[in-house]
Amino acid sequence: MDLTTLPVLSTLLDLAYTGLMALITLFTPATGALSAAIAVVLVTLIVRAALIPAGIAQAKAEQTRARLAPRLRELQKRHRGDRERLQRETMELYRAEGASPFAGCLPILLQAPIVGLLYSVFLHPMIGGHANELLTQTLFGVPLGTSLFGAVRAGSADPMTWIVIGCLVLAIALVGELTRRLFRPAPSDSPGASGIAAPPAGLLGVLQFATAVVALFVPLAAGLYLLTTVTWTLVQRLVLRRRYPAPA
Repeated sequence: MDLTTLPVLSTLLDLAYTGLMALITLFTPATGALSAAIAVVLVTLIVRAALIPAGIAQAKAEQTRARLAPRLRELQKRHRGDRERLQRETMELYRAEGASPFAGCLPILLQAPIVGLLYSVFLHPMIGGHANELLTQTLFGVPLGTSLFGAVRAGSADPMTWIVIGCLVLAIALVGELTRRLFRPAPSDSPGASGIAAPPAGLLGVLQFATAVVALFVPLAAGLYLLTTVTWTLVQRLVLRRRYPAPA
């Protein structure tokens, strides 16, 4: 079942689509054929800017976990054989510090509906019972509804499709590599130091490039959204890391 067909979600999706198309109409006299791509990027930036408070809350939660990591490791050593006691002592430590081990998860959950709604505008060929005209707009001659995988499968992938979508995918991969290098876990960040099991180090590296792979299969409009999002996220994390540094 497509949840976006539910009355409330369908209405919100249609409103987002209408606002985006109004921006395209506004930009067209000045930017011409680039107006749709510019509108997609601008709307994505506006949404990410509105979610800055959630990013700050997540950065504060990460700072708290880093500050408590030495004490958490000490608790793990002390109660290694008593898992129930370890969990109880861990929760008591967080309560004493006025924090929660799950504080960083809440901002992510709050962002999900907003981000999901916007992303849906770039994916669905039909919105509110009418065709999604955004996907018929073009970027350097390539329709925003084109995916590289779909074009190859249909035999319609011309050189410009390869160039435009290929450059976009490479840009996403580059941002992923920068993110991986700049936010590589420090050696002192041992698994479980925050009280929550850490994913394997190799998996973290793979996840940085998952977005680039996704961009091969989704419409170009969604790819522009993904590139704008990962770039914003990288810059935001760099700024917040300076504002809320982990304890030495």
